[in-house]
Amino acid sequence: MMTRCNATSPCAPFRAVPVSEHVYWVGAIDWNVRDFHGYATPNGTTYNAYLILADRVTLIDTVKAPYQREMLSRIASVIDPERIDYLVSNHAEMDHSGCLPSVIDIVKPQNVFASTMGVKALTDHFHMDRDITAVKDGESLSLGNMALTFAETRMLHWPDSMFSYLEADGVLFSNDAFGMHLATSERFDDEIPWPTLEHEAAKYYANIVLPYSGVVMKLLEKLPGLSWSIKAIATDHGPVWREHIDTIINRYVRWAAQRRAMRAVVTYDTMWQSTAKMAEAVAEGILAGGVPVKVMPLASNHRSDIATELLDVGALVVGSPTLNNNIFPTVIDLLTYLKGLRPQGLLAAAFGSYGWSGEGVEQVRELLTAMKAEVVGDPVKVKYVPDQPALEQCYTLGLSVAEALKARQHVES
Repeated sequence: MMTRCNATSPCAPFRAVPVSEHVYWVGAIDWNVRDFHGYATPNGTTYNAYLILADRVTLIDTVKAPYQREMLSRIASVIDPERIDYLVSNHAEMDHSGCLPSVIDIVKPQNVFASTMGVKALTDHFHMDRDITAVKDGESLSLGNMALTFAETRMLHWPDSMFSYLEADGVLFSNDAFGMHLATSERFDDEIPWPTLEHEAAKYYANIVLPYSGVVMKLLEKLPGLSWSIKAIATDHGPVWREHIDTIINRYVRWAAQRRAMRAVVTYDTMWQSTAKMAEAVAEGILAGGVPVKVMPLASNHRSDIATELLDVGALVVGSPTLNNNIFPTVIDLLTYLKGLRPQGLLAAAFGSYGWSGEGVEQVRELLTAMKAEVVGDPVKVKYVPDQPALEQCYTLGLSVAEALKARQHVES
């Protein structure tokens, strides 16, 4: 079991960061992580925890188990961790609860609180011999001189997820909602360039939150009725929002609506460059049809970056060679990943080359259909190396995709 820093087990003198009058950030920075459940995180991440200095000192969430020392060191820079009275778990996923049992043993809080589903999740995770108190949607918890109010946010993005709101300081503890995977020494959004924030928040939404867009819409419709005066959104990953609060909420409204733009993505993998040549011709056809296009070869683009690009793209065109009577492995990896994210309202098309069997292209089409994408035209299949007529066929497929996108935009407008 990991313990607090001491003479025989020292750690760096980490410091808490003030968020508001009564709230401190006491989380951890993970500069090293490069993959988060199949989502590329080239800029690392943070595991955020927050300390409320109320009459009953309260810790909101903990951190991933290896970062317990860092969190406790930050807490100790403000108070003795054993002065913590309450622990609140907004989200039971292990990057926020991994050291919870150990921290309970060290801190010995009066009580631990979670949502009804959170109690079940924590019990199933850790099999603790410890009662956890369930709090209900809309319930308030007195901290003595101030109070926390809870709002269930089931399936955003786990069944146990909930928000906690500290009215005294206007701080919304939003667990994973509005977060991003970004390791920085800066703790607040106004200290980081907006393009970086927007990209990382969009990538997080596209790869984590997108399947739950219906839940997001209902939550955002519910927020005004709560009459919360939000001055800061304290997320479980990335910076605390204090300047761009309305902007990030509006981005969530837009992303949850999944409005499709007049843009297309062509993605593929290739064995001997035949499918690559076809991809170039398809892209030229889309562009000639008056639609901007981005070509994203799987050899140089991670699945999570393609998912991010698809957040508001209107069409996805996928190319694959056939290998051992199947889709090429990287292509099936991408399509399986995208299917799980459940994007809505995409147009799609398929193409590819083959040597003697050619099943891969039709399998791409079937997977696109399974994603509930509207498939445009018949798949274009080329045996071995595409000749000029074959490339013209690919060009025509691209034109068809562009025409379908423009027709849809005309109908929607």
